[in-house]
Amino acid sequence: MPRTRSRRSRPAPVQARGPVQSMLAPVELLSADQVEAIHAASLTVLQETGIEILSPSARALYRDAGAEVDESTERVRLPPELVEDTIRTCPSDWTFHARNPARNVPIGGRWLAYCNATTPPYVSGPGLPRQPGSLKTFTQAVQLCQALDQMHFFYGYPVEPQDLPVHTRHLDAYHVLATQSDKIWRAYAMSDMSDALEMARIARGVSADQFAVEPSLLLNCNTNSPLKIDQAMCDGLIAMARHGQPVVISAFTMAGAMAPVTMAGALVEQNAECLAGMALTQLVRPGAPVIYGAFTSNVHMRSGAVALGTPEYAQAAIAGGQLARRYGVPYKSSNVNSSNAPDAQAAYESMNALWATHMSHCNVMAHGIGWLESGLTFSFEKAIIDAEMLRMMQAFLRPMDLSDEALGVASIARVGPGGHFFADPLTLERYETAFWEPMLSDWQPYDGWAEAGSKTATTRASAIAETLLEQFEPPPMDPAIRDELDTHVAKRKEELS
Repeated sequence: MPRTRSRRSRPAPVQARGPVQSMLAPVELLSADQVEAIHAASLTVLQETGIEILSPSARALYRDAGAEVDESTERVRLPPELVEDTIRTCPSDWTFHARNPARNVPIGGRWLAYCNATTPPYVSGPGLPRQPGSLKTFTQAVQLCQALDQMHFFYGYPVEPQDLPVHTRHLDAYHVLATQSDKIWRAYAMSDMSDALEMARIARGVSADQFAVEPSLLLNCNTNSPLKIDQAMCDGLIAMARHGQPVVISAFTMAGAMAPVTMAGALVEQNAECLAGMALTQLVRPGAPVIYGAFTSNVHMRSGAVALGTPEYAQAAIAGGQLARRYGVPYKSSNVNSSNAPDAQAAYESMNALWATHMSHCNVMAHGIGWLESGLTFSFEKAIIDAEMLRMMQAFLRPMDLSDEALGVASIARVGPGGHFFADPLTLERYETAFWEPMLSDWQPYDGWAEAGSKTATTRASAIAETLLEQFEPPPMDPAIRDELDTHVAKRKEELS
């Protein structure tokens, strides 16, 4: 992204910082009986149809626990009691530990944390036409996510750095995440997770023992819907669970394509896949942190295209939250849209998803900022638009002040009928912080807006993204830790070459 303006030419936008807690009870789309019907149907699927597990190590764990394993088909059938007994040790909450303790993130309960769009192959931004991701644009996207306090931790690469060799790409990417940010980041599933685990430990500057009891790294285990988990996902899950690091079990069930055409059937398939993965984490290490990950929507039946931010997606997101609470585990959902540009469609589809995820008590919101084109593009402008929408949701969730002073009886008495409150002492005391202040929205009248250039929200978002990048400074890191990271990357690149 071109940086033509001088550094500090414009002030960075004011932002609210940190995860928030919901003051509202979660919305329940399903009755208790309907939740139990989905649960029972999921157990039937796992027992009778089973799930393909492509990792020999994972199949051995299931077999030793009493599952029926067919090695010729790699099919595993799980008795209901095995699933239900095993997942009882899943923890309900924990704290993510960042290298900067101010960036620690509580997971579970009523906490909500927002993350970035994950691994789009393309990127776009101010002066940056849509193009394949590179190390340069990956680094800029990491810096933007670091600068946005609405982004609480990294749910993977903001864009895939495709100009890096595949076999060592993770080393450069993890190095950027560890040095250009002081937030938690997510590793990618590999049969050998040692680089991710070691680099996250080094960045925190802690011992292996401390790292194992303080979750500091995340893994997303995507199922291959329908009813399959590949070897890298299983082996990555096993390594992470053994080291006490959290795993999201995420089912990508698109009704009508990779799942039954009914939303109820898609939820059953989602739930069966999540239960199988959750059980595996506990077979590795009882008490290993795990997150129930939902990603159920529908396809556009006329074209076969993925449709996101739909009413069906919103229903599934709320139902997914109910299922996660049924099992007493944290819940992951997503901010999604299918627009090809950071336009009105992108905003209203995302806001439809945001209301559903917040009302479902989502604890981890993947793809919270920057997601465009059904996940194919990370957009710098959309990241700013998303951050503004997330700021609005954060403000909405803050409890209303109902103190005696805030009830305003004295203020109303002072002003009386027909007066105004601009000069009232309560107004003068609180006017600077009384209301939510926008970062992106332009509230001036039409004439003032036109005189200032008639800038749309997308244009203003571009300017904010540029400002944040111009003013970006990497968070401080102990030189000894930086040297240890550099040495690890250089050594591993030599070994893998």
